[in-house]
Amino acid sequence: MSLLVFMVISAAAPLTGIAGAIPIAMLLGNGAGIPGTFVLMAIIMAIWAVGFVALARRVRNAGAFYAYSARALGGRAGGTVALIAVLAYNAMMFGLLGLLGGVASGVFGQFGLNLPWWGWSLIATALIGILGYKEAELSARVLMVLVSLEVVIGLIVAVSILARGGAGDLSYNILDPALIFVPGGTVAAILFTFGSFIGIEATAIYTEEVRDADRTVPRATFLAIILIGLFYTFTTWTMVVGTGVDALVPAIAALPDPTLYLFGLAEQYAGGTVAMILGVLLVTSIFASAQAMHNFIARYFYVTGREGLLPGFMGVTHDSHQSPHVGSVVQTAMAIVVVIFFAAMGLDPVLNLFTWVAQVSVLGVLTMMAITSFAVLAFFRRHRGEEPGWKVVLAPVVSGLLMAAMAIYTLIGFGPSTGTVPPLSWILPGLVPVFGLAGWLVAARLETASPARFARMGANRD
Repeated sequence: MSLLVFMVISAAAPLTGIAGAIPIAMLLGNGAGIPGTFVLMAIIMAIWAVGFVALARRVRNAGAFYAYSARALGGRAGGTVALIAVLAYNAMMFGLLGLLGGVASGVFGQFGLNLPWWGWSLIATALIGILGYKEAELSARVLMVLVSLEVVIGLIVAVSILARGGAGDLSYNILDPALIFVPGGTVAAILFTFGSFIGIEATAIYTEEVRDADRTVPRATFLAIILIGLFYTFTTWTMVVGTGVDALVPAIAALPDPTLYLFGLAEQYAGGTVAMILGVLLVTSIFASAQAMHNFIARYFYVTGREGLLPGFMGVTHDSHQSPHVGSVVQTAMAIVVVIFFAAMGLDPVLNLFTWVAQVSVLGVLTMMAITSFAVLAFFRRHRGEEPGWKVVLAPVVSGLLMAAMAIYTLIGFGPSTGTVPPLSWILPGLVPVFGLAGWLVAARLETASPARFARMGANRD
């Protein structure tokens, strides 16, 4: 179970969140309302997970969201979710590579290691590809070490702020609705806080690779949600009090790069050495998150190839490593192309590649999670009495409506929350329904070409 939890937390990238994404969320979103937004998001995630784990016990397939939709809502719905997943996880992977390159060029530049951002991004892509090609256990061990270190350094900075009393706002109410619900800022807050929980599906993606999945997956899912929620709520609260509620947004806005905010707090409250270590571990944190996303994508490529939605050569594993090596190689090649394209266009790795592209992932995952909630309803309608009604009716209805509402809200407010303008502000979020439609059509074609294979979509793989 510990490996599964670490895979989820590595995707959540605790240090990447508080150092890279959260300052941007505070600036573009609801400022001091971010800690309270994390509390609400953790509650929503826990409600959603009730139905998710109930279905995970009955559908054991590395396709996870795809498999649940296929078994409960039909093969065409499964195809829709499968291609949205391919888009969403690839988008997050690409965005993280931009963030890594931007951060690494500054962090390592102070040690005399000077490369353009895309150089660091390409080096990371190559290393991630090598680890993804190997067996999952090797990748998981690397992630466990990196995640442990980033959590420790994040807590050191947070505790240092508290020990010195911050800027005097230790008693501010993080659940104040006036702070959480800010006109024009709530969408960005939702995007970035929800993005910190992306990867929760990993507990089911690895269901074919863990022992006693019926017990391990539910426990790992809820434990990961609790740990992620607690970490982000606590650390973002200390980040606010480190500067002060009213001074927070002006302080971040005054910086040449929002990602410098946590470094300033670390140097002010914990010292220059901690700030320097923080920089190095931030790079490894982004690397760990990108590695986790790469692993998700490779497995989705494998499943969709195995089940006929993508070319069959994708659906094979390595003879000795037992890894989805073809999917890993394909994803690596795609990442290289995207990094080179953004570099050639002269676009910013953080404000463009990360902020623009990674948020497509958030919209995609919100959509998949909403569909999964409705899949729980449909599945247990045919299997009445197997689970209590509050688990498979009430919780999925609540979470499905909430996830759908957040997805629609995000779609409508995508431009202001990411700083994009037309036509980019509708092209980027529009990729989610486009890929969904493509998945529906691919599945429909499979139904015509191979009805038997279509009928087996999402079947259990023990």
